[in-house]
Amino acid sequence: MGKIAFVLSGQGAQYTGMGKELCECSAAAKAVFDAADSIRTQTSAQCFEGTKEELSVTKNTQPCVFAVDLAAARAAQEAGINADYVAGFSLGEIAALAFGGIMSDEEAFKLVCRRAELMNDAAEENKGAMAAVLKLTPEKVEEICSGFEKAWPVNYNSPAQTVVAAQESELEALCAAVKEQKGKAVPLAVSGAFHSPFMESASAGLAEYLSGKSLNAPKIPVFANATAMPYEGDFASLITRQVKSPVLWQKTVENLASLGVDTFIECGPGKTLTGLIKKINPELKAFKLENKEDLDAIREQLLG
Repeated sequence: MGKIAFVLSGQGAQYTGMGKELCECSAAAKAVFDAADSIRTQTSAQCFEGTKEELSVTKNTQPCVFAVDLAAARAAQEAGINADYVAGFSLGEIAALAFGGIMSDEEAFKLVCRRAELMNDAAEENKGAMAAVLKLTPEKVEEICSGFEKAWPVNYNSPAQTVVAAQESELEALCAAVKEQKGKAVPLAVSGAFHSPFMESASAGLAEYLSGKSLNAPKIPVFANATAMPYEGDFASLITRQVKSPVLWQKTVENLASLGVDTFIECGPGKTLTGLIKKINPELKAFKLENKEDLDAIREQLLG
């Protein structure tokens, strides 16, 4: 067997009850939720019992998904499944920083709470929207976006899926332009134009928040969304750039595969990343891990 990468889920996959089974079956997962609750008391309750509407508010979504991501990764580790590399999609990257040892769990959780507040504020200041564009190449999506005043490709997810962010007033016309080019545009239920220049104030706020904080050398390589490469150099700069820069997910998966990774375990709610990995390279093995059944199945497959 080749190498293993843990990939941590992003915003949008949240649902009521996420993480509850892991918390009940894994002491390592429970420790993550206990630490989160010691900083933000409602985290476990929102994950396990929160309404769809409550979990869709960015200030709630990010801390909650962070907790489930990290709990799933720690449950896998506790079960004897070890990662050679770790990467997270968008907010999943903050949980990856904790798992990789660049930050303590507590510091990473405080960071994700501040990140959520800053991104929420930036979204309220700059009314933006997002859509997933299917059936078109990234180059074609870039070409379409260039025809609008404020529209950008922001998630390079797979050869045939690129997410765009735009000024709210331009999204309808952008989706129509995609349809004209024989593509399909699906508006996303998000509260802002994330990973775009509309997040400039959030990036500046993160830079201020991280100023003077110490970041550690990683225990295992952590891949950055902004570069699709392992964290190196100025770690704080990579964290602050991430919120206003495109997520280079396809390139991240390709780079990991080139290093010998043939098995990806998606830690956290949903199976979005598992699906994208299969579209990027069908030969790669990809598993989702969000409950006890998943954990038992992965352990049996990989450890026998």
